[in-house]
Amino acid sequence: MAEKDGDGWAQCSMGHRHWGVHGASGLLAVHHDREGVPHVLMQERALFSHHGGTWGLPGGAMDSHEDAVASALREAWEEAALNREALRVQGVYLDDHGGWTFETVIAGAETLFAAAPANAESTDLRWLPIGDIAARPLHPGFAATWPEIQMLLSPWLVVLDMANIVGARAEHGWWRDRAGAATKLLAEVSGLMPYGLREVPGVTPPLARWFPRVVAVVEGAARAAVPAPGLDTVAASGSGDDAIVGLVDKAFPWERVLVVTADRGLRDRVTALGAHVTGPKWLLSQLGRTASPHRTHPPR
Repeated sequence: MAEKDGDGWAQCSMGHRHWGVHGASGLLAVHHDREGVPHVLMQERALFSHHGGTWGLPGGAMDSHEDAVASALREAWEEAALNREALRVQGVYLDDHGGWTFETVIAGAETLFAAAPANAESTDLRWLPIGDIAARPLHPGFAATWPEIQMLLSPWLVVLDMANIVGARAEHGWWRDRAGAATKLLAEVSGLMPYGLREVPGVTPPLARWFPRVVAVVEGAARAAVPAPGLDTVAASGSGDDAIVGLVDKAFPWERVLVVTADRGLRDRVTALGAHVTGPKWLLSQLGRTASPHRTHPPR
């Protein structure tokens, strides 16, 4: 495993020539303004580079020891001195060419921070509103995936109805120690966060890995549950359902919301506000996965 051991040309099963022996990745930084309009940080490629003079994303070849997130953040630092602390990874989009892949790492930015070329690979870096991007001469690979990727720019909020999920899990004796059962579930969900979650069936287009903001709502005796890193815990002062509806109602207009519950009354209330809903099985089936997480945790 050596630094820059991914540099080199590869050919996919479609007969195309690509830079990156182990595949490649790029960072798509996106900021939503007060009107909810997405702005994407775009890079104009130097003329000497592959497809020079076109616009795309900071990125490049992945090294053998890297995954897409680590690679994209490294390339963004090398090409634009982008600080990973200013970004929150939202998901990874996979473009599979058969034997070679390009992975777009989508990351939210709270501000339109200043960005400028940090090496000779770029001639310009600028934030472009989503409506202006297609008018630029785009890198062919980015142009091919942009129609689908632009549908993935909104951040997601996942709200967990902890009482319903713990009940659906039905572990022996959970009702005797609701705080303990909730603490255990929170810890297990926290363990999933570095890996990313599976996307919800029926919500398209899909991401290879999904890193939504997660809020767990606890009520009653479970209010004493111990919070876990990587997700926020809200202790409802009254009804947990009311607290969940309040979170959905207060979400940013550009934020998409998923509520995890099997409670029919709650499902009706949150879908009326535009939220998506899925049952506890979706979450519970992901607990205890042993696949290796990516090397760099999504910045908060």
